[in-house]
This record gives sequence, structure tokens and C-alpha cells, in this order.
Amino acid sequence: MAKAVLIVDDNPNMSSLLSEMLEVFDYDSVRASDGNEALEKLEKSKFAMVITDMRMPNMTGLELLQQVKEKYPKIPVVLISGYSVQDEGYGSQVKPDGFLAKPFMMSDIEKLLNSLL
Repeated sequence: MAKAVLIVDDNPNMSSLLSEMLEVFDYDSVRASDGNEALEKLEKSKFAMVITDMRMPNMTGLELLQQVKEKYPKIPVVLISGYSVQDEGYGSQVKPDGFLAKPFMMSDIEKLLNSLL
């Protein structure tokens, strides 16, 4: 049985693309359009990893990272952004387990899965 990855992105095209990439490596995925929906899904199901965009409405990826690490400290969280970490205001908050810079390639996803799972 494949492990499930929670993809959190307000852009359905991006989450769909990421979902298809994960399928290639035999991972199931569940999509959430924002941080609140992601937290609801985390309460109901088990996930091997969370991959979240940094810029979303209602809750940023950094805010989601903080909440996931407080409630589910063993779940790796990967941040995705088309901007530099400095542009995102990333500082002394909880550290993500990985970072994907847009545009990313299949090899980037493979490296993350291999190193974190």
C-alpha cells in the first residue's frame, strides 16, 4: 500500500501536478486548498508527509508548518515557494524538513522522498 502525502496549495493546477508526480513514485496524495482544510484532514487521516505552498489565503505555509509541528512533530513538512526564503520572511520559526523552489523537477521530488521517507 502506498503512503499518503498531504499536498496543501490554493492553486489546483500546482497541487494536481504535484499529485501526479508523487504517483510516479508510488505515493498516494490528498489535496487541501488551505491550511485550515489541511489541519482537518490531518485530524482524520495519517500522512507520511505534508507538502505546502508558502503563500496561501487564510493561513500561510509557515503558520501551517508551526501548527503541524506542534500537533504532529514526527510528520515531515516541506515548504514550496517561487520566492527566496528571505522574501518569505522565514526566520526563527520552526524549521521545515525540506524546501522545494518553484519550478521544481521530478528529480527534486525524488530526492525529497528518498531523504525524508
